[in-house]
Amino acid sequence: MIKRSEPSIISQWISSPRRDILSGLVVAFAMIPEAIAFSGIAGVDPQVGLFGAFCLAVTIALVGGRLGMITSATGSTALLMTGLVATGNAQGEGLGLSYLMAAGLLTGLFQILWGYLRLAYQMRFVPQGVLSGFVNALALLIFQAQLPQLGFNLHYGEQISLEKNVNAMLPSGSQIPVVWGLVIIGLIIIYYLPKITKLIPSQLVAIVILTVITITFNLDIPTVKDLGQLPEGLPTLSIPFGPISEGKVPFNLETFSIVLPTALAISLVGLMETFLTQDILDEMTDTNSSKNVEARGQGIANVVSSFFGGMAGCALVGQSVMNTENGGRTRLSTLSSGISLLAMILLCRPWLEQIPMAALVAIMITIAVSTADTNGLKNISKTPKSDIAVMIMTFSVTMLTTPHNLALGVLSGVALAGILFSRKVAKVIKVTAIEIDPENTRYEVCGQLFFVSKVYFLQGFNVHDHPSKITIDMSNAHIWDQTGVAALDQIIRKLSLGGSEVEVIGLNKESFDLFDRLGGQEASTL
Repeated sequence: MIKRSEPSIISQWISSPRRDILSGLVVAFAMIPEAIAFSGIAGVDPQVGLFGAFCLAVTIALVGGRLGMITSATGSTALLMTGLVATGNAQGEGLGLSYLMAAGLLTGLFQILWGYLRLAYQMRFVPQGVLSGFVNALALLIFQAQLPQLGFNLHYGEQISLEKNVNAMLPSGSQIPVVWGLVIIGLIIIYYLPKITKLIPSQLVAIVILTVITITFNLDIPTVKDLGQLPEGLPTLSIPFGPISEGKVPFNLETFSIVLPTALAISLVGLMETFLTQDILDEMTDTNSSKNVEARGQGIANVVSSFFGGMAGCALVGQSVMNTENGGRTRLSTLSSGISLLAMILLCRPWLEQIPMAALVAIMITIAVSTADTNGLKNISKTPKSDIAVMIMTFSVTMLTTPHNLALGVLSGVALAGILFSRKVAKVIKVTAIEIDPENTRYEVCGQLFFVSKVYFLQGFNVHDHPSKITIDMSNAHIWDQTGVAALDQIIRKLSLGGSEVEVIGLNKESFDLFDRLGGQEASTL
């Protein structure tokens, strides 16, 4: 399939204004509940996620590398923020948010750097097993974060209770069955309404119906208002650095050391999810887009969001696909989603406060299910054992680290995949001994000689047998690194010391130049 080139600057904005604006409006409806829910996961007020969604969408519309892609607060990044916010709030009121803003700024700087260092090219080497383990861990963590709202107040809820009075925002006693009932109704609406009509997002319909039920029957259950403050106006410029007495964090190395692990994790995990979304949209639209430009754009957007009191984020798979399917193909659709979101927040604030938390739980459960690699799990019996091991490694490290570290899980999975792949590649080299006569032996080498295959290469030679003449035929082999050079040099030395006349033939130019450049002691025999 031949993909079309990137459109001109003008067509990036005004290809189909009416369709783009309407699509952005629809997407904004779907962004609001998720931004509020992700704020709850991170442990901050809803306005932090909503401001973040607005700033990210507007900024990425201007500087992003993928047209029509929606960037907002996401579950993967929110999960990485929980520990930092808790740490900050344990030190003093308001410090959790300031640490989060500082981490967002550093995240943006990292992503800008990754863009210039062309990190996107390295992402091509992330195997499917790692991606599967990553999304499955992410799905479980998103679901796990909903358990306190279902009455299972585990460590997650206890940790947040150190930051604020969470008892008011968690159901208890007779509230729990009511919440469960509303969540079930919400799930039924979200999953079955699309079979009837797709004109209105089913998530939005679920929110409206559950809110009406809550208000009509005057149900005493946690609502969005219990989460914290909702926006009362436009976001304003705010610097997270300053006196601790004012809820700020000092601009020094200690602050840097505290926010560095979180910022680094968010920058990598955020770009991974963004690149995956970008690939999906490229395939859907038969177009190409620059991942390195997108990485820099994501970095700039996160810096802007952090300066205006919003949480860092990345591309949203669901909303991006929704935007594309609704006809939003240009930057205008992304800009429209951000502006529409802020307008709805300011105009509908009293209504948003009455949304029951049960509605957000239902939405987050569906997000967790859609995030999981269900196809991979169904076909696990057909999957190579090495891929299963990589998936389990990524999943396990993510879930067993405290706080849960998606970035470390990915790095562990990639490392294991590299080791398993090296073991497979090591066996592709083959050495065949052919005895021409008692005093003349020929060794034919076939395959790739480098640091992993060195052992198998050396095992192919009988260094205790010393005929008068030994020929090493490298016509079907290639030397890739210094270890390969040392291995061949070692064999030549041992066979020569035994009294054999050793001749190496068929070595290609690249391998010969490498051998000669690295100082092979027997280069004259080649």
